[in-house]
Amino acid sequence: MTDQSEHTFDGAVAIVTGGGGGIGGALAERLSDAGARVVVCDLDADSSRAVAEGITERGGHAVSFAGDASDEDTIAASIELAERTFGPVDYYFANAGVAAGDGIEPSDDVWSLALDVNVRAHVRAARLLLPGWLERGRGYFVSTASAAGLLTQIGSAPYSVTKHAAVGFAEWLSVTYGDRGIGVSCVCPMGVDTKLLHDDAALSPLAARAVTTAGTVLSPRDVADCVLAGVVTGTFLILPHPDVLDMYRNKGSDYDRWIRGMRRYQNALAAADAQTHT
Repeated sequence: MTDQSEHTFDGAVAIVTGGGGGIGGALAERLSDAGARVVVCDLDADSSRAVAEGITERGGHAVSFAGDASDEDTIAASIELAERTFGPVDYYFANAGVAAGDGIEPSDDVWSLALDVNVRAHVRAARLLLPGWLERGRGYFVSTASAAGLLTQIGSAPYSVTKHAAVGFAEWLSVTYGDRGIGVSCVCPMGVDTKLLHDDAALSPLAARAVTTAGTVLSPRDVADCVLAGVVTGTFLILPHPDVLDMYRNKGSDYDRWIRGMRRYQNALAAADAQTHT
């Protein structure tokens, strides 16, 4: 990548966490289609390998890496693999995430997991990448947060809180380093057709219904295309669901009214759920 201001993927080196499927898998494939060389990272070794092999079979350049995206040694090892295989990292897609627990009842261990994967993983990756990026005068960090980070998530306190924190960290990163060649984008989708949305162990039925009834459920590929288009233009807040902007504006214009509306929405979802099970 010759000039960070160009935000080009051709010949660039990218790391994608949570790359074994869903949005991450689609991002890895679309990055390769655009000419990037990709390190596909995922906790599931088989999934990351399958995505990387699919890319190479189509003539692209990718390697897989298995490990915990929130562990600092693991992040460092993935960066070292990228540098050894392809060269200095240009783009880091902090896409891995967890939807852990329902309500406020989850244990401290569940809260720690959500904080580690959804927030601290971003902080640790940025801490490792920034010295090299600042020295070269370029680099790009993409944080996959959620519309829950701008609005809220009915049902899951850990998910809502940590996604707000992810948005906050991305904002801080852009404000602090944006004038020094470091690009930052924060992705805030609503419903996306991934395993996470359909996993009862991850999202409660109430939380999942809140997501699926709030707007269109997009495919991972649609989201990936929106993300890469936003990165090309250097857009900070990438909203695959444009309606989120209107919701966010309504929230900010009258917070109390918005909270009352969310309570009504939650009550309606709960009533519908109770009727379904009678």
